[in-house]
Amino acid sequence: MQHDNRHSLGRLVSAHATAAVHVQRAAVVAGLSFVFFLIMLTMFLLRGHFGYFLLATAFLVVNIFTILGWWFQKRRVLRVRENGLSYGRFECRWDEITAIDEEPSDGVKIFAGDQRAATIPRNIDRMEHVMAYIHSKIPKGLDNDIA
Repeated sequence: MQHDNRHSLGRLVSAHATAAVHVQRAAVVAGLSFVFFLIMLTMFLLRGHFGYFLLATAFLVVNIFTILGWWFQKRRVLRVRENGLSYGRFECRWDEITAIDEEPSDGVKIFAGDQRAATIPRNIDRMEHVMAYIHSKIPKGLDNDIA
């Protein structure tokens, strides 16, 4: 059913992944945590103190969670199409949008008519352009209802 809905949303106009600044931060954290993991593991092997092993384990956990978060975030792409948009499993046509809440600190919340909603994080690349495009595509009669 989702496949049919994607066809009804029309051709892809643009795709927006996580902004490069946020991806670079994750890469720096992953790189540094791996370097510190190797240093602590080496110190544990040389000196034999259990504290170095605990620190190495902590840096490895930070590294694993950073890489997993990075990988999951890269899969989340906002796709703007001719007749609607999709983000993750959320898909809606322009005429299905009932409200947009741009105030939440975690992102922009888009509500569809059938009790569906999606929160699009603010770390999406070119988010200002995306929001301007969405506002240009929504039905004009809803402009007063959309915050």
